[in-house]
Amino acid sequence: MLDRVESDQVDLAGRSTRPANLLEAMRERTKTLHVTAERTGVVAELLRGRGTVQAYALLLRNLLPVYEALEAELLRHQASPVVGPTVRPELHRCAAIKADLAALEASDLPLLPEAIAYVRAIREAGSGSGHPLLAHAYTRYLGDLSGGQIIKKILARSLGLEPDALSFYEFPEIADIPRFKNEYREALERAGAAMAQHDAVVEEAATAFQLNISLSQALLEAARLGC
Repeated sequence: MLDRVESDQVDLAGRSTRPANLLEAMRERTKTLHVTAERTGVVAELLRGRGTVQAYALLLRNLLPVYEALEAELLRHQASPVVGPTVRPELHRCAAIKADLAALEASDLPLLPEAIAYVRAIREAGSGSGHPLLAHAYTRYLGDLSGGQIIKKILARSLGLEPDALSFYEFPEIADIPRFKNEYREALERAGAAMAQHDAVVEEAATAFQLNISLSQALLEAARLGC
């Protein structure tokens, strides 16, 4: 795990400097965790083309309340000059996840304790100023727009899934995903610049990755047990 990003840094001449912008700070703080997330649990199995339809459905079932919490909390803070610019309904995933679960005819799948813990963390992030929500938006949405597009192709090939079961990775209201990602990164950078300091958000990004890793590991175990 990387060292904690401090709010005050010192350059070689001994002068106090402002830390890297929020996006850079989150990226640096989570670099190692990002690699771990890709190599761990059910996500690793899906990326290697060794997943199952049941595991994919179980993943969706447990991500649904995570996105429900995230999107509700973001909307609650949409008037915030810091959080507001990152509230983009075209990113919302709840309806897509529900559509995929219906297409997969997946029902009676368990909600794991790790997903409940993830939801609790998001709700806590939304308390007060709601600034830590930026870390969860960064972790989930930029991941969906980037690595998620790779997973979609792998799932279609390895599991033979039709498009109606892969809505989670489709963003019909976004015409140009690379351009949108750049705009979203800029919104995160502006949010960071509007804060006096952003250490708490940077640490929340690390927490978000750790929650994803724990959930992924639990999902793999549950899938192996046939849940």
